[in-house]
Amino acid sequence: MTSAAFDVLGIGNAIVDVISRADDSFLGTHALTKGSMMLIDEARAEALYAAMGSGIEVSGGSCGNTMAGVASFGGRGAYIGKVRNDQLGAVFGHDIKAIGVSFETALATTGPSTARCLILVTPDAQRTMSTYLGACTGLGPNDIDIARIGSAQVTYVEGYLWDAPEAKKAVLKAFDAAHAAGRQVSITLSDSFCVGRYRDEFRTLIRDKVDILFANEDEIKSLYQVDTFEKALEAARAENKICALTRSEKGSMIVKGSETHAVPAAPVAKVVDTTGAGDLYAAGFLFGYTHGKPLAECARLGGIAAAEVISHVGARPERALKDLV
Repeated sequence: MTSAAFDVLGIGNAIVDVISRADDSFLGTHALTKGSMMLIDEARAEALYAAMGSGIEVSGGSCGNTMAGVASFGGRGAYIGKVRNDQLGAVFGHDIKAIGVSFETALATTGPSTARCLILVTPDAQRTMSTYLGACTGLGPNDIDIARIGSAQVTYVEGYLWDAPEAKKAVLKAFDAAHAAGRQVSITLSDSFCVGRYRDEFRTLIRDKVDILFANEDEIKSLYQVDTFEKALEAARAENKICALTRSEKGSMIVKGSETHAVPAAPVAKVVDTTGAGDLYAAGFLFGYTHGKPLAECARLGGIAAAEVISHVGARPERALKDLV
């Protein structure tokens, strides 16, 4: 790839995570579907927060976690996401800049407060998320700096952005700007429920604009409405894109046209919290890809990053990923 100021530029929902442990009965009491991500309003967010046990608060958001991973590998990253000029907004901005990611999106001065995601981790390490998007919904085309997009080798976005119409417009503007500059674009499908909401749009987007696709087993099966991973794999192959498909303890499969790479999962002593596994896999893969690594090696780096993040509570690395490779 030609010289670029950034390896990866991420666009996502700028969210502060609140992570707490809970049992299955708590999920049942509050009508929460284990393993899902549910959008909630501010009143519901306040009520659920009050009912949760003690927890930790850390800057998050799917794409923000990925950019934290890229930086932890030693990569050059930039991030675009909307926060309010409030306490949580200041926390988010400080955290992402402190890890070495460039963040210059203008703060919202009116409207909803900074977004937060209430994450409940059950004893089986599954995470159930309830997200109040708040200021995230204010992200729009005016927040996309075309020159900045063109300065990154890959622009990476989360599928969750499709829940806000203006954010979707921002993504499409960014994708067009990236391609106009001779760069590449990537998307993660984010969640099988998200795929269900926007399946037709995602299918069109992947066919017409995406260069690198990330999805887990449930998401890719939902995208193509098939009942086996093998069928989904072949449907993804037909797109003739780079498709990185994760399968938890089974590792990942990478397909690109006739190429197929099966890469085992990296070992982990104990799975503590699966929050951020897919986000960090994408970080390792994109770091490798923007540094000219073969696809199988990109997947190996993704697996190492995912293994690190699921070994502790929280969706961002606790150890420098560059030291693990």
